[in-house]
Amino acid sequence: MTRQGSKRKRAARKGRCLYTIGYEGKDLQAVLTSLLTHGVEQLVDVRENPMSRKPGFSKSTLRESLIAKGIGYLHLRELGTPQAVRDAYRSDGDLDVFRRRYESHLSGQEEALMMLSALAKTKVSALLCFEADWRACHRSILCDTLEREGLTPIHL
Repeated sequence: MTRQGSKRKRAARKGRCLYTIGYEGKDLQAVLTSLLTHGVEQLVDVRENPMSRKPGFSKSTLRESLIAKGIGYLHLRELGTPQAVRDAYRSDGDLDVFRRRYESHLSGQEEALMMLSALAKTKVSALLCFEADWRACHRSILCDTLEREGLTPIHL
């Protein structure tokens, strides 16, 4: 096992991990199974607009499906990527510029960040967004911020 892998396993055992999951390329059952397998108690939806053309991933349907499996649901719109930042990224494709723009947005979201940090320290939590590759998603930036709060990200 790698050093990073063992660090993550210790964090998960101590309740200091924060899972992330993207549903791109997955159906609802696969996401639910992954969350249950990892003992997730609370899903935090970090999409600005929790709507999806993909069956099962719009806010109300997703919440109902999670609750039926014993997993809580919280939508933190404040931590979603603002439309202007998403549009600029689609236009220029520059991940470094996207990161700077989203970090600038996050600088005004202290309350939501504190709420997420506190929640993740008391319940096994997972962040949800669309992108399968967390490195190309704002979840990676959120995780960088929350690592400074003592949480270790584990990307599912």
